Amino acid sequence: MSIWFSTRRATLALAVVTSMAIGAVGCSGDSTDEKPKASTSSPVSAEDETGPSAQEGKTEEPLAELQGSNGLLLRITSAERDTGGFVTVNGELKNDGDKSVAIPSGLSGNETEIIRNGRSLGGATLVDSKSKKRYYVLRDTEGRPLTTTGLSTIKAGDQLAVFMQFPAPPAATTEVTFQLPTFASATISITG
Repeated sequence: MSIWFSTRRATLALAVVTSMAIGAVGCSGDSTDEKPKASTSSPVSAEDETGPSAQEGKTEEPLAELQGSNGLLLRITSAERDTGGFVTVNGELKNDGDKSVAIPSGLSGNETEIIRNGRSLGGATLVDSKSKKRYYVLRDTEGRPLTTTGLSTIKAGDQLAVFMQFPAPPAATTEVTFQLPTFASATISITG
């Protein structure tokens, strides 16, 4: 009985080792096959290898560039209306200066509920001059602004991806004025 038990154990061990070997060969075969497929489907030049990838962002023209204090620059890259009745403004906050810059507390605005949640872009507004309405950054049920939060400092040359979410103006409104304390204002187009 002990010979049968040890034979069964050896067979099981052999089966496990064989399946692991087949899995390893299968995985290594996939990775070597991918390189030729990628290079044959689209030839890669030396320029393409050094350029930005699709994940690093698009090179589209921004909707607006707003100059702020201490060398801060806000590039608004999109303002999209969604079906839920919101407009989300996306962009990049960049330090164009030669020194690290502390994010001004004024960007949070002056509303106590937003200030209580730390530094953010909660002071941003959209102004619909046609309807004569101003739209403030939305808040969640606990009073936190629906915008980038936790801002502190930006090193020279660095940039941060930022967003702000607002109630959507009427569907007929396609242009609004974007305002953020300490920055110049700019007219932006809403898509969607």
